[in-house]
Amino acid sequence: MKVGNVGAVRPAASAAVPSIPARFWQRVSFWVTLAVVALLGAVAIVSQRDTLREAMFTLLMFASLASSLNILLGYTGYVSFGHIVFFGLGGYSGFYFISKQGWSIYPSLIVGGLVASVIALLIGLSILRLRGAYFALATIGILEAARAFVANFGPFGGSTGLSINFSVYRQYGGPAQALWTSFYIMWVITFIVVIVSFYIKSSRFGLGLLSIREDEDAALVMGVNAPRWKTLAYVVSAFFPGVIGTLYFFKNGNVEPADAFRLQMSIETIVMVMLGGQGTVLGPILGAATYDRLRSYLLTSDLFKNLHLAVAGLALLLIVLFVPAGVVGWLRGRFAQLRRVLE
Repeated sequence: MKVGNVGAVRPAASAAVPSIPARFWQRVSFWVTLAVVALLGAVAIVSQRDTLREAMFTLLMFASLASSLNILLGYTGYVSFGHIVFFGLGGYSGFYFISKQGWSIYPSLIVGGLVASVIALLIGLSILRLRGAYFALATIGILEAARAFVANFGPFGGSTGLSINFSVYRQYGGPAQALWTSFYIMWVITFIVVIVSFYIKSSRFGLGLLSIREDEDAALVMGVNAPRWKTLAYVVSAFFPGVIGTLYFFKNGNVEPADAFRLQMSIETIVMVMLGGQGTVLGPILGAATYDRLRSYLLTSDLFKNLHLAVAGLALLLIVLFVPAGVVGWLRGRFAQLRRVLE
């Protein structure tokens, strides 16, 4: 009887005050995120200052890396301390075709991403059977193994790495213009990562990933093919670091194992995701922007420049203990009006 009465009243209430569909608010959050990315790139373009361009390139790179990691960490709950391995292996592969085969940057970017995804598929089929701390430790081992392999791999230049002749930049208008070309490409990549992240989260696939994050065993019982879906998330999240690594090394003109496989960068990327809000689309962008400002201060401080990694680890600990939902989660909990706008 109670259920019938409630059902009878609801149509009248909704007819008097039409409710806005939840999907509309998701779209608002999506456009807010794209607007933030657009603003970050526009600042450098309007100023035309080289120093600001380089700062924005780094920020956009971190935002893209954090957003791609969020597809795995935020949506499935699997914490990867070695995700930067795809930045290194994919970047090395793409840069090899630029430096040794004379390829243009554009097909090389695709090659770098595809190589990273294939490697992620092969690795994921085995280590994604692990959970929790075991998975996290396995990813660190893979990162160190990849660094040792590349340092002794002849085609990749061994321990000295690879470099390109500056004449390569002529087809892009010279070294100075190539830096701007790299920036524009990085800006576009960031847009693409955000779009992919949003559509994954709002899809049936994303719903399955979120159910794995909440309770993988229950998801299996409900019919979610957890092994296949989390492997696919791992592959997708690996593609973009491979592309970004290729672009980053092309911009720098060289690549070495120590630069390509930095555990510190993996930890920093996790901090960005957790700081902004894991499992959200906007969170990794805000986390990257916030941490990048902190990182800039640490690197230029005489007191903290040698404690950079320690501060990053401390920041991660404090976030997990006191703000586990990140900035976006805190804002959603603090201000009811923002719960639908921030996603």
